[in-house]
Amino acid sequence: MNRALRYGMQAILYAAFAATLGYLSTSPAFEPLPPGHALIRVSLNHAGQRMVACRKRTAEELAKLAPNMRAAEDCPRERAAVRVKVELDGRPVADIVAPPAGLSRDGASVAYRRLPVPAGTHRLRVSLADDAASTFDRVREEEMHLATGRVLIVDFEPGQGGIVFR
Repeated sequence: MNRALRYGMQAILYAAFAATLGYLSTSPAFEPLPPGHALIRVSLNHAGQRMVACRKRTAEELAKLAPNMRAAEDCPRERAAVRVKVELDGRPVADIVAPPAGLSRDGASVAYRRLPVPAGTHRLRVSLADDAASTFDRVREEEMHLATGRVLIVDFEPGQGGIVFR
């Protein structure tokens, strides 16, 4: 193939690639939220409580164990799933069950959910249960104004009082 034809074909292919790239970078319109909506983003990483409480080993049980295995308490590793309920103006919007991670089900539970909601003033109630009985003992309820395009993050941080809105 002669040199001029090869360079000509190469230029045509580069131009087609550049045109395709330019089209795909602007043409498919992406809207992260529908018009007139705000976003509630539930994002948490929390280890639930142990499924079974630790128990003290008796002297006979300790004597049967190898010297390097003689821990005074027997604590099963499995943790409870974390459950989160989100209600908006008294209506349930999400009921998330996040199982614990790990082969022994002893890791943290991770939950993430995007909830587009109409913009405006709403009463938001978030409940969290992290024990084996699924007792919703951590609750935060607040009335707030969500502007169009605003993102509200719901997180759980025990050091900051529990359920946090940002």
